[in-house]
Amino acid sequence: MTRAVVATETLADTSRRQFLALGAAFATLPFWPKTTFATETHRIAQGNFDITVLSDGYLTLPADIIMPEATPAERADILKRLGGNADSAPMPANIPVIRTGKDIIVVDVGSGTNFQATAGMFDKNFDITGIDPNEVTKVIFTHAHPDHTGGTLMETGSLRFPNAEYFVSEKEWAFWTDPDFETKMPKVLHSFARGAQRDLFAVKDRVRLVKDGDDIVTGMRVLDTAGHTPGHISLELAGGDGMIISADAATNRIVSFEHPGWKFGFDTLQDVAIRNRQKLMDRAATDRIKLLGYHWTYPGIGYAERKGTGYRFVVA
Repeated sequence: MTRAVVATETLADTSRRQFLALGAAFATLPFWPKTTFATETHRIAQGNFDITVLSDGYLTLPADIIMPEATPAERADILKRLGGNADSAPMPANIPVIRTGKDIIVVDVGSGTNFQATAGMFDKNFDITGIDPNEVTKVIFTHAHPDHTGGTLMETGSLRFPNAEYFVSEKEWAFWTDPDFETKMPKVLHSFARGAQRDLFAVKDRVRLVKDGDDIVTGMRVLDTAGHTPGHISLELAGGDGMIISADAATNRIVSFEHPGWKFGFDTLQDVAIRNRQKLMDRAATDRIKLLGYHWTYPGIGYAERKGTGYRFVVA
């Protein structure tokens, strides 16, 4: 199995200006009222895995975060193609619920009530599956941003999936739960860390820390795709030509494919994120590996095909 680029960049190498801009963007995220979330379910088979993709709704991100390096003309074109307005665009949130053998596996749990009001729909859409939350055996956190772990707890304070074992990468756990986080890291990340600590500590008695190459179950392997966060992981699924659940290693169905070398505003280790994104795209296009992205147009399943100096997203 191909290994991902090792995250050697540190937060100290990343400009403070980037984090200040990130914080300002979070404080002013606009609302995109014309976009609706998917209430249907999309179901596919991948080897021994039966995958149902559910929507958590959507987020709205400003262009300065989606594509800070784009020219004004590129920005206008991409925002239009994403269904946005002159300043921002909606970003869907897709959550795979996977059955294999005796396991029911959920990959990320959405925002809950801890991010934008247009997200947090996963709980309602999960009811469509007919699965009892008590039957979920495994929950995988690709990383601990609020739109991926904010739904860990119900409003009552109890776990949404109380009987599950939880999986998170060793590096991700170490980064967000560092007791000295607020003395080491820029202030703009402090609220993110408090949210991550709330969600991670809620499952500390049932968590399993993983690393690149570890198996979650037979045929589902952890792939280190650090950069978006220091411990971000994707998942490789066996069967056919394979599938990679890429989460936020490639955050956008247009920008991440057509311009994989561009920075994305919410990537913590931007140089590492770019290298791993380019590596992911190259491998997916070469081997025709199916991809499932968290923030791509629902249900977020498709392929990377080479186009010019970049790639294009092709719906599966």
